[in-house]
Amino acid sequence: MTVVLDTIQGARAEAPAVKPSLAGLSRAKLGEALAAAGVPEKQIRMRTTQLWRWIYVSGVTSFDQMTDVSKTLRQALEDRFTLDRPEIVTEQVSVDGTRKWLLRLPRRGHEARAPEIETVYIPESDRGTLCISSQVGCTLTCSFCHTGTQKLVRNLEASEIVAQILLARDRIGDWPGADRPDDQGMLPAADRKITNVVLMGMGEPLYNFDNVREAMEIAADGEGISLSKRRITLSTSGVVPEIARWGEEAGTMLAISLHAVTDELRNELVPINKKYPIAELMDACRNYPGLSNARRITFEYVMLKGVNDSLADAKALVRLLSGIPAKINLIPFNPWPNSRYECSEWETIETFADYVNNAGYASPVRTPRGRDILAACGQLRSESVRLRAREREAAEPATAASGG
Repeated sequence: MTVVLDTIQGARAEAPAVKPSLAGLSRAKLGEALAAAGVPEKQIRMRTTQLWRWIYVSGVTSFDQMTDVSKTLRQALEDRFTLDRPEIVTEQVSVDGTRKWLLRLPRRGHEARAPEIETVYIPESDRGTLCISSQVGCTLTCSFCHTGTQKLVRNLEASEIVAQILLARDRIGDWPGADRPDDQGMLPAADRKITNVVLMGMGEPLYNFDNVREAMEIAADGEGISLSKRRITLSTSGVVPEIARWGEEAGTMLAISLHAVTDELRNELVPINKKYPIAELMDACRNYPGLSNARRITFEYVMLKGVNDSLADAKALVRLLSGIPAKINLIPFNPWPNSRYECSEWETIETFADYVNNAGYASPVRTPRGRDILAACGQLRSESVRLRAREREAAEPATAASGG
């Protein structure tokens, strides 16, 4: 059964101004915050190092826990800032141990309501993968993806991207000495419970390039969260002009949301293909900085019944990827309300996978995780959208009565 925790119902009334959080900030921005708190310039570097370690190594949530920081400075920081994470609206735990958080972010500027995003944690015996969002909503309209039905609200700040990692580590006890939840054996055996981060949540990360790059620099910093860039994967639907730049400036692993082997079908499934067709996308992949057999590109391929799952499609996929060090993740389609697609039959998926494997490409079939809580690949879509829909429905009779 699905377990739902920490549920907060309804939208909040107009919120008072809140102090900004230091959790998720870069070293440079922490330095700016310290300067604003009155720290002399000659102490900024040392104090930044202290804050960095407390935030990203120890995971503290209160300035009082920073025992090597003077009480005067702690109070000055407390007066101006917090170490708050995003607000948890709901936390759902799947029967398979997958966790999904609906997170509410502070309002920014003239936003009418606080935006919401979803973050998913997927535990396995030897690893724990955190799937994080880079935008509120999405500009793309991939026809098989639930997130694509939610319009883009805005890009996430770098700190809001990093904060998803911090919050997940809080919730599963992934800080040194932290208490861990009663997980009934569903957390990895490794000391670190979050070993991998994938930018596969809400949004197209290459359309929020600078913030995503800054966030991944913070995540990969060896004196903080210390995730290897080999364990960070950015997934893109194919923003061709930014792919090489990402490889040069960020250097993480790359995944391509492919899903079709012809422009005609990919135009339907992944409409960005109309702007950057398959041939251009493949050229960008072949030229991805650092590409090698040890640093392969992952191609994601959702299996849609009667759409892209034939043996002919498998053969065309092998031809398409010729010369690219790659592995192919075959993803059984995860249903969502009102989708027009169905998942391929298991026998069909196996036949497809066998052909691709025999051609020399690793092609694992991704085990669906968190389907019961709509946390699986392609199912993320924040509850705020459904809330707005209900509000509009409630308002329609009043509008009709007024003659609108």
